[in-house]
Amino acid sequence: MALRIWASSTANALRLSTASSKPNLSPAAAFSLSRCFSSVLEGLKYAKSHEWVKSEGSVATIGITDHAQDHLGEVVFVELPDVGTAVKQGSSFGAVESVKATSDVNSPISGEVVEVNTKLTEGPGVINSSPYEDGWMIKVKPCNESELGCLMNPKEYTKFCEEEDH
Repeated sequence: MALRIWASSTANALRLSTASSKPNLSPAAAFSLSRCFSSVLEGLKYAKSHEWVKSEGSVATIGITDHAQDHLGEVVFVELPDVGTAVKQGSSFGAVESVKATSDVNSPISGEVVEVNTKLTEGPGVINSSPYEDGWMIKVKPCNESELGCLMNPKEYTKFCEEEDH
């Protein structure tokens, strides 16, 4: 998701959140980024455009990261594709609108959309409160499993976010 980071570094520094303050994240499943104070979960893969993917058998779940939602601020609208839509790695499949900006959401892998989180239409703010669980965006049937190898693991993504915020 080609996130445009609109918040100043001062605003970012004041927005302190940790894995322990996120109700849906257990301390064992998440760790905090030392500089940007966002949660990164083990067992997921991450794109440089701040989307995550969880591969579960023949289906992969996709959403935006805690880091992304933190920089966006309060999410007020989500645009999602229809079931059956083909998505391509690195290409936009939808958008997230917040009080600060509208940002495209890119697919970290290629495939066909098999499910859309329709709950986000009624309550897009769930992306802020639960970006890795209830705030997932789409489920995809991957067409090229090797694309997962191009994505970052949690430690790589943590380092990427720390460097980006500097």
